[in-house]
Amino acid sequence: MLNPGQQAPSFELPNHAGETVSLDDFDGRVVVYFYPRADTAGCTTEACGFRDSWGEFEKRGIPVLGISDDPISDLDKFREKHDLPFHLLSDESGAVASAYDSYGEKNMFGNTFDGVFRNTFVVGSDGKIEHVFDDVSPDGHATEILSTLE
Repeated sequence: MLNPGQQAPSFELPNHAGETVSLDDFDGRVVVYFYPRADTAGCTTEACGFRDSWGEFEKRGIPVLGISDDPISDLDKFREKHDLPFHLLSDESGAVASAYDSYGEKNMFGNTFDGVFRNTFVVGSDGKIEHVFDDVSPDGHATEILSTLE
């Protein structure tokens, strides 16, 4: 797992609209959160938590980037369905999630497969990781991040 103080891996990924978004596009803090699958129960809870706290993130000037291995079309539908105001990025190969130690072998219902782990990183204006949230609980996660950043 990446640790606070380490350089955050840089990336460029397509967002829900097919536009390229880079970590380097942002000044100041950035929340980078990885989630397994768009429009599933836990991922919807987590995303809607960020949506519901969006005013506070905006007030603090902190963008939120949600990353999964979903295709762009799924991200676009998910974002529209739940009125999500932040970028959802498609990492179909899992390369960026892997660079953040957030991709690998999972086991669910007796099936083994590769997928995205639910982890969150706060990247500082210097490009270094400030905070790591490992194997997070989706419910209340956005509020947890805001509390940590106070």
